[in-house]
This record gives sequence, C-alpha cells and structure tokens, in this order.
Amino acid sequence: MSIPNYQRFMYPFLELLRDQEEHTLQEAYRYLADYFNLSKEERAELLPSGKQLVFQNRIGWARTYLKNAGLLKNVRRGTFIITERGLEILNNPEINELTQQNLLKYEEFRKFKKINDSLDEDNLEFNTHGIQEEQLTPQEKLEESFKVLEKQVSEELLDKVKSCSPDFFERLVVELLVSMGYGGSIEDAGRAIGRSGDEGIDGIIKEDVLGLDMIYVQAKRWENIVGRPEIQKFAGSLEGMRARKGVFITTSDFTKEAREYVGKIEKKIILMNGSDLAKFMMKFNVGVSDVIQYTIKRIDLDYFEE
Repeated sequence: MSIPNYQRFMYPFLELLRDQEEHTLQEAYRYLADYFNLSKEERAELLPSGKQLVFQNRIGWARTYLKNAGLLKNVRRGTFIITERGLEILNNPEINELTQQNLLKYEEFRKFKKINDSLDEDNLEFNTHGIQEEQLTPQEKLEESFKVLEKQVSEELLDKVKSCSPDFFERLVVELLVSMGYGGSIEDAGRAIGRSGDEGIDGIIKEDVLGLDMIYVQAKRWENIVGRPEIQKFAGSLEGMRARKGVFITTSDFTKEAREYVGKIEKKIILMNGSDLAKFMMKFNVGVSDVIQYTIKRIDLDYFEE
C-alpha cells in the first residue's frame, strides 16, 4: 500500500475528533499512520527536500483544509477540536470520505482556495508519477516541479561536461574538488592534478587544507561504462602512490562488478558517475548559477505567545 494522498486523510482525521475532546497533531500522526497500516518504510519516507516526512506533510495539509472549511478549529498551538459543522459531516450516513469537492460548498474554503465554485476535475494536470495534481499537497507540487527542473538541468549539465575539452575538464574537476573542501586551494589542487591521457586526469590532492591525509584522484571523460579491471588498476595505483583513499570520477557509469569490488577491498575508493558529478556540480555551484529563489514562510507561533 502506498501513502494515501492528503484528501484520504481528511475523513478519518475528523473521526479522531468525534469524541469532541482536544487532540494534538502528534496524536493525529500516530492515529492515521495506524489507521492506514503504514509500513515502517512508508512512515520514514521523506519529501524530496529531505526535511519532512511525506505522511506527516499530507496529514498537516489535511488538517489545514479541514480547518479552513470550518470542520475543526485550533484551541492552542498544535491542538484542535471538532466543530458542529464537522460533527454534521460525521453524522451524515451518506458521507464516508472527504475531498476538496466536498469542502468547496463552504464559502470559507472557497475563499481559502481562491477558485470558482465549479472545479473541472477533468482538466487537472498529472505529475511525473501519474498522480492527479489535486491529490498532492501544495508543498508536494512545488517539490515535484523542482525535481523535474533539477533533473532537466542535471542532464544538460552532464552533456555540456562531456563536450568540453580535456583542459577544461581538468579545471572543472579541480574546481569541484576544492569547492567540496578537498585539495586546499585552487592553486594547490591545480598543481597536484594533471592530464594523464586517454581522456582522463589523475593526481594526489590534500584531503584537508593542512594536508593531514592525501587522496588519489582519477577522472575519465568517457562514454563507455567503467568496469572492474579499470577500478582494479586504480586500486593498484593507490598502492604505488602510497595513498589509502581514492576518488574515481567518470562522466559515464560503473558496472555492478566494479561497485561490488570497491566494497570488498581494504582501500577506501569512492566512485562518482556522471549523474553524481552533475549532482555535486549543482550542489556546490560549479558551472551553474541561481536563476530565482522561493522562500516558503510559516507562522512563528512562539512570537505570538503572550
């Protein structure tokens, strides 16, 4: 079973409040997770931002929609109680689930949504997972859109890297490693890393600015997938360079055997494929620039404590 969308959480959320007692959001998280028999993995699933659990985000939005429809009300921070309107819903034998369509009959909710009374569900767009957009919370819609844009830029960035010259690729690797905190300065790392032929570069850089440990680096601007033999040669090079750690970077990918091999040897080798390379370039702003930023605000309830 997958995590229910926020609309499916709304009716059982009201059922939790049927006793007309005060309940907290934490109670709702526990009750609804058990109600839908969410697995351990589903309870741990995070939004793409990694900053909030998916099921808690959806329950939070279910609470927000119920509140703006006047079906429940807050009595204090994170604590709420059902309203007479909410009880009418629960006592109506013809209603056993709630959607936005049900809530649109309330003027307060229509103002909250800022949409017309007639919602044409046939025109709803679908996201990358084939889920109707109205089944997603506003935050999920934003993060889904961000993922699509990020993936598009990542693919274009990798294509650009593959088309650059060997000299430029060398400078790119140096700048990325320094931006990630390795190699000391651009000047230091630039002296330590150089072209080695075969569309590749290699060298030894500092693991930290003081040079307490060293890392052997090899980067291949390849289209062909990197197999175990290449990684075995790289491990041998570490021995010859008296290095205990290494980073192998490629614009392509690694075979399953290559990845299994690095997990079995004593040397610590990190494999960075083309997807990882683009991801780190974006994270550390190498070869990319910000276009626009959106900041999501929320009310600081502590500020209003009297």
